[in-house]
Amino acid sequence: MPDTTRPPLARVAVLIPTYNERENLPVAVHGVREHVPQADVVVLDDASPDGTGEVADALAAQDPQVHVIHRKGKEGLGAAYLAGFEWALERGYDAIVEMDADGSHRPEHLPALLEAAAGADLVIGSRWVSGGKVVNWPVHRKALSVGGNLYVKVLLGMPVNDATAGFRVYRAAALRAMGLQDVASHGYCFQTDLTWRAVRAGLLVVEVPITFVEREIGTSKMDGDVVTESLRRITGWGLRHRARQVRDLARRPERWHEL
Repeated sequence: MPDTTRPPLARVAVLIPTYNERENLPVAVHGVREHVPQADVVVLDDASPDGTGEVADALAAQDPQVHVIHRKGKEGLGAAYLAGFEWALERGYDAIVEMDADGSHRPEHLPALLEAAAGADLVIGSRWVSGGKVVNWPVHRKALSVGGNLYVKVLLGMPVNDATAGFRVYRAAALRAMGLQDVASHGYCFQTDLTWRAVRAGLLVVEVPITFVEREIGTSKMDGDVVTESLRRITGWGLRHRARQVRDLARRPERWHEL
């Protein structure tokens, strides 16, 4: 049952960051408008050289529930989402959704994610819980994601199976409680960073199974630099977390079971 202590989600903003997604963007926007017609769409375009920004403007001109934020250049997924969070929080939205433009996040999952958000602070569309699955991924990509999430879960002691997932719903109050002013993560490490902040803030994180579909048009933004940054940052967070636990246990041996 939904947690009645949480206010209803009357206003929802779906953030869609873009960089060279001219062909994919109209499909994503139309899908959101079809499956959650009450939600507003906010396109965050990093000055795409392929004209994605112009496509977004055309969609906004046709639909007052579509908005566009034109950014100066390609600054990374994290920076785009932070700009979108700020925009939505300033305008009083109750829930803010992260969603990719490339078709990997299916709009038909949005009603279930928003329904779960009625009783949670952060809802993650998860590939790695019962009922979740991935379509059209090569074995090495699946192994990288499963292994990376297991590494995060063990190192940080975080009860989340898909901390790197990018399809998620945040309550506005949760974002305000998470301390976003010092977020420095870029790329896909950003998702793990925010998940870790939510857990440390004592917020309720719920995972809902989704089907993740590999993009059919365009190229993935995942590269070696993204993986390197994620590994470096997550390892640093984990080592500091475990060091704090050891210091705490030295003072309070009755908490040894927490390691």
